Amino acid sequence: MDDAIQTPRKRAKPRQPAAAGSDLLPRSGNGEEALLALATNRVVIEGVTPEVDGGRFAVKRAEGEPLVISADVFSDGHDKIAAAVIYGPADAEDSWAEAPLAFIANDRWSTEIVFDRAGPYRYSIIAWRDLYATWRDEAKKKRDAGQKIELELIEARDLVKAAQGSGRGSPADQQSLRQLEEKLEKLGAAADFDGQYALMQATETAALLEAAGHRTNLSRYPGKVPVWVDRTAAAFSAWYELMPRSQSGDVDRHGTFDDVIERLPDIEEMGFDVLYFPPIHPIGKVNRKGKNNTLTPGPDDPGSPYAIGSPEGGHDAIHPELGTFEDFARLIEAARGHGLEIALDFAIQCSPDHPWIREHPEWFDWRPDGTIQYAENPPKKYEDIVNVHFYRGALPSIWYQLRDIVLFWLDKGVRIFRVDNPHTKPFPFWEWMIAEVRKVDPGVVFLAEAFTRPKVMKRLAKVGYNQSYSYFTWRNTKYELQEYLTELTQDDCAEYMRPNFFVNTPDINPLYLQVSGRPGFRTRLALAATMAGNYGVYSGFELCEFLPVPGKEEYLNSEKYEIRAFDWKAPGNIRDDIAFFNRLRRTEPAMRDFRNLAFYSFWNDNVLYYGKRTADLSSFLLFAVTLDPHAPQGGHFEVPLWEFGLPDDGTVTVEDMVTGQSFVWRGKIQHWWMNPHDRPYAVFKITR
Repeated sequence: MDDAIQTPRKRAKPRQPAAAGSDLLPRSGNGEEALLALATNRVVIEGVTPEVDGGRFAVKRAEGEPLVISADVFSDGHDKIAAAVIYGPADAEDSWAEAPLAFIANDRWSTEIVFDRAGPYRYSIIAWRDLYATWRDEAKKKRDAGQKIELELIEARDLVKAAQGSGRGSPADQQSLRQLEEKLEKLGAAADFDGQYALMQATETAALLEAAGHRTNLSRYPGKVPVWVDRTAAAFSAWYELMPRSQSGDVDRHGTFDDVIERLPDIEEMGFDVLYFPPIHPIGKVNRKGKNNTLTPGPDDPGSPYAIGSPEGGHDAIHPELGTFEDFARLIEAARGHGLEIALDFAIQCSPDHPWIREHPEWFDWRPDGTIQYAENPPKKYEDIVNVHFYRGALPSIWYQLRDIVLFWLDKGVRIFRVDNPHTKPFPFWEWMIAEVRKVDPGVVFLAEAFTRPKVMKRLAKVGYNQSYSYFTWRNTKYELQEYLTELTQDDCAEYMRPNFFVNTPDINPLYLQVSGRPGFRTRLALAATMAGNYGVYSGFELCEFLPVPGKEEYLNSEKYEIRAFDWKAPGNIRDDIAFFNRLRRTEPAMRDFRNLAFYSFWNDNVLYYGKRTADLSSFLLFAVTLDPHAPQGGHFEVPLWEFGLPDDGTVTVEDMVTGQSFVWRGKIQHWWMNPHDRPYAVFKITR
């Protein structure tokens, strides 16, 4: 049969297009409704950043910290388009604000927004065909080419009329639109084409139509990207960890909260803002550990504070020798007066005589012979600790109990918790518990003490942890540090994971500190305090304490198992170094941004050289740190003149932030030399 003489076929009914995952298309209704919804969503919005796992988890920022949002935005044809970020509280979309996106290049658009208060937020992106901007551009081209634009001026009046029905803009804007239409009509009646054109091209008209004009083919990104905003302490803090029981100054007397209060001026003098205690709860007596983790304690051995619980109480009690809740309240208030916030350890583990074991045996694991299952990490065994489990008969009661423990201490004035070994507890528990606590106080900070596999550490950050321990403790070479810091500051994890660079802990006496002497302690301090937004030291670091258990990264005569006494200003201490870096962190705005770290060239693999700067370059710091604690090191290095738009032979003013001396660098290549026994670091502030 000839193709031109075919029998007419019946017209097929419209079929609803498949568009799985699009919130813009109706899930029900006829095919025409879906077609119209799809057709309206004409402007493409994709490649949105930042977004964590497609919006499953929140992007993190702190109060006042800029959030740069970018997306690919484009449409068919040559019409001008416009785009904006819409954002605000997660539960109040009707009050969201709007920030215009600016075109960058290659269909990439970007803007920067800021959240001022802690809590949950969301953002999305809208885009539309901007017919006025298109008209303005095309009319100018035609007029400049000498072509007539009478029809374009009629189209301009139609745009103004359409804007009056857009539902956008204030009542004053709508009044201005009516007045604009009247002026155009009068000019049109007088055949004043130049006047109409000038009026439509005016800056005031552009602003009016931007505020109240019709948004043609208004399209929206289907996701509402979650953002969690923290208070500043989650993103920028300097931690000092101590054992309260070792603050008496006498190994024969158990320290108290009052002894800690006596030490507060000393800690303030070094410039810290968070004072962190390991567990302060009653310590179990069953299987109590002796000095150096022995299984044969003496009658006066205090035991490990991580063996939580005794007949005196559990996680909601205070070890009697430390003091009372009234004493603790005085400590909280006194610390506040010294610019310090108290952080507590939240360790989900129990001694064998914890009250929970008697009251809730279903929360624990029992062996076939009826004995309780002790904590183990084969071949290690912790005879003084048993772990709870989270499922079977313990779900949901143990979840509620643990949440309520955190809320209990929150009610006592504690808003920062360092969590012991969170990677050994279920991710769903943490996601639920942290969200529950944030309903009460969005400013609570959780630090994940998880030295484990990278993806596990990142998942903990995703489910809600505000800060994370890191591998910094074991990154010592220039290559290792640059690679790791580049990952933390530039990879996707930078949007949700904030490392806390602890230089040492009661559990970790790093090999580098065991063999590097005082210069090595100053080097590790300089690196931690300047590269990270959050960093911490365990007391004794300022005294360069390093004596290890032979062959292990553990402290000999550890405070975990005995009471110690220290001369906190003993000769050879590095308190001045600590105070210097904490002062620098407080006074230089560039130090408050973790993601602004940049590595520059220093032609010596023993020297790490990097910078931090504010966007306006008013605070631009350069750091050179020798990684060799034994021998002098130096070499040539690049001054980043290009950051100031200067040529290679340009000049910058330099202030040595340690000595206070000022001088000038002329040219991009300079030289510096450091003796680690004198000072293993240099800090420069450069200005144009």
